[in-house]
Amino acid sequence: MGALHNAHGELIRVAREAAGKGGETAVSVFVNPLQFGPGSDYERYPRPEKADEEFCRNACVDLLFRPSVEEVYPADRSTFVDETFLSSRLEGESRPGHFRGVCTVVAKLFNILAPNAAVFGEKDFQQLAIVRRMVRDLNFNVDIVAVATVREEDGLACSSRNQYLNPDEREQAGVLFKALRAAGNAASGSVEEIVAIARRVINEAPLARIDYVKIVDAETLQPVEMTEENKVLLLAVFFGRTRLIDNIRLD
Repeated sequence: MGALHNAHGELIRVAREAAGKGGETAVSVFVNPLQFGPGSDYERYPRPEKADEEFCRNACVDLLFRPSVEEVYPADRSTFVDETFLSSRLEGESRPGHFRGVCTVVAKLFNILAPNAAVFGEKDFQQLAIVRRMVRDLNFNVDIVAVATVREEDGLACSSRNQYLNPDEREQAGVLFKALRAAGNAASGSVEEIVAIARRVINEAPLARIDYVKIVDAETLQPVEMTEENKVLLLAVFFGRTRLIDNIRLD
């Protein structure tokens, strides 16, 4: 959605590597109104167009696709794309309708640009799982490539929303990575113990307000026991008005 940063640079690098010498790399920048619920930050979401252009130019992007809302969504639109299983929990509970917006715009971008492959970051773990499910269920001829989360020096996952944090919030936001590491180190414990450890670490930051901390199956996003494989801990935490998400695999 623009406001490009180091993590986007890594997505572009992986895309260019996947495309090879004879291929082309396209970047779509679109602040999608369907992903934002009532009272969200759609209007104030950063849109540094010239900086994004320069970022793409320096990253040797072949095509920057930056349509207007009117070009993407006709005024009388009545068709949407819904994934109804993976999107029912976690972010889907906290942000109703969010993944309907994600699936609709990603499907439209796939149809407009017709890529052979599309690159998504693992920071948005649930989004990645849902896009993969949509591609499978709707028979899109697109390979989905996942890229590991890119982090800042203190471990905070790179995000365009990080710039919303004031200095005190930004200093305390590093506690999220600390909590993930503590959860990873306790991976031999029970689900309840690991979640409690992560929550306890996060609560060390006075400005942190937890939305959720949950352990689920990495493919189905359903609750698991610690004896099962392919587990991931996902969290969402507010610092002021800014909501940050992150995750760690527990295998």
